[in-house]
Amino acid sequence: MASETVENYIKAIYVLCRESPSGEAGVVRLAQEVGVTKGTATSMIKRLAKSKLVKAPRYSGVTLTAMGKKIALDVLRRHRIIETFLVSTLNLDWADVHEEAERLEHALSPRTLDRLDEFLGRPSTDPHGDPIPSASGKVLELRGKALSAFARGAKVEIVQIMDQDRAFLKFVAQSGLKPRVRALVQDVSAQGDSITLRVTRGKSVTLSRSAASKILARLQ
Repeated sequence: MASETVENYIKAIYVLCRESPSGEAGVVRLAQEVGVTKGTATSMIKRLAKSKLVKAPRYSGVTLTAMGKKIALDVLRRHRIIETFLVSTLNLDWADVHEEAERLEHALSPRTLDRLDEFLGRPSTDPHGDPIPSASGKVLELRGKALSAFARGAKVEIVQIMDQDRAFLKFVAQSGLKPRVRALVQDVSAQGDSITLRVTRGKSVTLSRSAASKILARLQ
């Protein structure tokens, strides 16, 4: 069984690979994600490569092997089911559950995790819209695109929040743009570098294009 430290690295590599256009995780970005120095991250990558959990060719980025990906999906499944439980059942703020889930994800047994998943109704996504891997390792493809890419008049449904920084999640919640919320793109301003949306209940909110690029949506 992988140690907590190994699981944290593997999970971070998986997420960074998914976000990167190259499909690889850079060492510097990985070090930032797990909160260590570049040298420490480099040493761990060598250990993971020796254990055949990652591939790290010289002068290239880091990718997961099939074994590494299996571990990553298992950890993500635990993490996202726990986040869902904390928000939907314990009513914790969605901006605060990440750190709680980080602490709890390493302690759940497969049996307890499955019962928790069953209790929640087998959700396909967590509160932030991130897909929850199935027990067999399948991941739902949400097929959303950045909110900033939609034109004026588009009717959209929010799918996923990509930036899960606590302050940004608070802003998204206050703006009424959580996943599954429907909105109309009222205006796109090139001069103001912004986008204005009318949320289902009639509230209008203006976002910078930078903020809108961190929110994925799909046409209704």
